[in-house]
Amino acid sequence: MSKTSSVRDLHAPASLQRMLAPQSVALVGASQNPASFATRTLQNLAHFTGTIYLVNAKYESIGQARCYPNLASLPEVPDCVIAAIPRDGTEAVVAEAVRVGSGGVLLYASGYSETGLDERTEQQIALVNQVTGTGTRLLGPNCMGLINAQSGFAGTFAHVPERISRRDGRGIGLVSQSGALGVALVQAVQRGVSFSHMLACGNSCDVDVADLIAYLAEDPACGVIACVFEGTNAPQRLLQAAAVARKNGKPVVVCKIASGEEGAAAAMSHTGSLAGSSAGYQALFHRAGFVLVEDFEALVETAGFFAKAPPWRAAGAAILSPSGGGAILCADWAEKAGVPMPQPGEAASAALRTVVPEFGSARNPCDVTAQVINDPVSLQKCAQIFCEEPAIGALVMPHITAYAAATNRTLALAAVVREAGVPLCVVWMSEWLEGPGAIELEASESVCLFRSARRAFATLAAWNAWSTGQQELAEPHTGRRASPPHARSRAAEQLAVLHDRTALTEREAKQVLSTYGVAVASDTVVQSEEDAVQAARKVGYPVVLKVESADIAHKTEAGVVKLSLASDDAVRAAYTQILANAAQAVPGATLQGVLVQPMLPPGLEMLVGGRIDPLFGPMVVVGFGGVLVELLKDSAAALAPVSPVHAKRMLVSLRGASLLSGYRGSEAVDIDVLAIAIARISELISDHASVLSEIDVNPLICAGQRVVAVDGLIIGRRRISTQ
Repeated sequence: MSKTSSVRDLHAPASLQRMLAPQSVALVGASQNPASFATRTLQNLAHFTGTIYLVNAKYESIGQARCYPNLASLPEVPDCVIAAIPRDGTEAVVAEAVRVGSGGVLLYASGYSETGLDERTEQQIALVNQVTGTGTRLLGPNCMGLINAQSGFAGTFAHVPERISRRDGRGIGLVSQSGALGVALVQAVQRGVSFSHMLACGNSCDVDVADLIAYLAEDPACGVIACVFEGTNAPQRLLQAAAVARKNGKPVVVCKIASGEEGAAAAMSHTGSLAGSSAGYQALFHRAGFVLVEDFEALVETAGFFAKAPPWRAAGAAILSPSGGGAILCADWAEKAGVPMPQPGEAASAALRTVVPEFGSARNPCDVTAQVINDPVSLQKCAQIFCEEPAIGALVMPHITAYAAATNRTLALAAVVREAGVPLCVVWMSEWLEGPGAIELEASESVCLFRSARRAFATLAAWNAWSTGQQELAEPHTGRRASPPHARSRAAEQLAVLHDRTALTEREAKQVLSTYGVAVASDTVVQSEEDAVQAARKVGYPVVLKVESADIAHKTEAGVVKLSLASDDAVRAAYTQILANAAQAVPGATLQGVLVQPMLPPGLEMLVGGRIDPLFGPMVVVGFGGVLVELLKDSAAALAPVSPVHAKRMLVSLRGASLLSGYRGSEAVDIDVLAIAIARISELISDHASVLSEIDVNPLICAGQRVVAVDGLIIGRRRISTQ
């Protein structure tokens, strides 16, 4: 990841064409040393359909090829310059490439910003300054290179397959911030996988991962974009690239490496601890509409599926198997992944029974039994029946044993399924990983091959989510607001006190939340025991007493919250104890008094918070509140603001989402009412991002349509202690 990139618009994909799809290439640093990066690059360019020029003032020729002293002496301006030279000569080559008007320079040299040294970072910045405002782009430095299968352009010193497999319009376009991992993935061509490109970006001083995603989105040879992603310091550029991909109907499948939670360590609220860097990236990818895979090993399989799959038509999957055990195993993973397995209708069930032996299973999953050996066409007949069911959007078949006859049956089945417009997912279950049929099935445009049932159904679940979520992503997230009119201006007045202090009191925080339409618990602030008793009598027992202070962030830990007080004496004792505990917990804290509020009926406790992430900006976090925060650590984060529809998706994504439906007699939560509250809090943190640091609404007590904020913490940009 570049340490010198700044927030700027994407490079237009057309401006990268000469560098990434060149007709002519100049190899600067051409060498007679067979082990040099330049020689290895020249060997990789053996299948390049364009013109290659060797450049090195030390030689008049290398082998049978003429060698030129510099770029200016070439018979034409090269589209792409590959600088296979040490760092100390790079700046001069970039300057000459700009002078002659080259389309781009690929920089192998390392030792720039990745070293962490200020002087090396300055050298990298100097490279960028040379090309700024010109038609010359830079890829790298510290870059392993790129491969474009359309022209055989393998501009890399790494070992690559002799032939780069491709399938026009169906290949995987791979973008990798790690060149080594990119080359490792491209070796999948040896087992039948098709790639259109492999683009590594190294330090990304000029052209970065977002530029490359946008470029591939407009390249007709690329069917899907796969990305090995480390990080970015310009997330908005990634959202711009996502919009280009969405416009062109190109799925982007991402494997995020280098995950960490360093940012959470300094957080003072529960919100901060739940919204670290990993959560931020997940929120970014969700907003972008990317498909996120957790395992590096799943990236190529998932991307390969998206490249081959026909247009989505339904979420359900049918499992068709010659093995009862294989069918059961796949059904288990379908359930775990949340992929529906609709049962065939009455007519389809009757048709299946005419094909499946009575000792098989004429349902979903469908066990055709080993009789497929005697009647290979039975698989095709069953597949046709399932494909006619409107709720079935994919067919999954475990491939149990690797041998020629099984391969032929599967390929014949694939032709039938493809004709029906349904993807065939074949789960390779044999431990003979490269056995008969492995390459043929992978290379087939009609088969989506997986090495595990888990990854097959995880991919189908991702396909369902991606296909149904595109409309929401296409709509502006800042459209119709959930909060009341004039909430923004009124809250700005209420938040003005943060110019002089670092946090609001609970009462002030709840007033701001109320301004945004969030229901809050009523309260009365008192200054004496007797006032507390009178307020409690007016409210009605039982009551809650809390200290009212902007200097005490976590009241429960400080012992300044007393619950379920049912008598005058209990209130008096609690009042005295709260003041004593406050003085001990935060000596010198300014106390505005003590709050008296009704003890609300029980309900499901939720946490809704917001924070201003230094990288991603305003974020909203949802999870289970109260004591469940630390116990479950179950949360969902999103870039703010979110719509009620998106907020609802966040709630459903929680592992404990079933609690919202009622648990052991508890009242179910009206999820639509809760989603509106979440959307309003997200608008609050987004509207006032320049003033706020964190918002923590915990708990938000929910039962039926009653969604009430019992407590609230609002922190300004100036931080306070974590007492």
